Amino acid sequence: MNPNSDREIFSSRVLNHPIETVYEAFSNPKHLKNWWGPEGFTNTIHEFDLKLGGKWILTMHGPEIGNYENSSVFKIIEPLKLIAWTRVSQPYFDMEIGFKKEDDSKTEISFLMIFDTIEGCEKIRKFAEPKNEENFDRLEKEILNMVK
Repeated sequence: MNPNSDREIFSSRVLNHPIETVYEAFSNPKHLKNWWGPEGFTNTIHEFDLKLGGKWILTMHGPEIGNYENSSVFKIIEPLKLIAWTRVSQPYFDMEIGFKKEDDSKTEISFLMIFDTIEGCEKIRKFAEPKNEENFDRLEKEILNMVK
């Protein structure tokens, strides 16, 4: 999973945790709600049906103001490898999360956001790249809480 066009945003990080743990942090909404989104956000997950055609509906609550409704449909589920979905709420894009085992205690997680247009991508790119890093920071904290 590498970006190959000006319609894509790619972010990744190697985590010092086994692939099973990293995957569990995403696939289990009990954990996912604690780390999804930028720093300061909280989440209410209304539906998370991790299967082909299943829905993921959540409200992201901003740290100062705003509730952001998100609705997506899963289109690829390959446990411990790849999860992909299409957003059916704005902003519209496809998302792929890759899980790559580096060794028994290291996993690379990657986010690939795929937009229909260059303009749509550029509108999101300016804040998505740093916010994805915040997302990875929050994921690392959640994993540390999971393994305590």
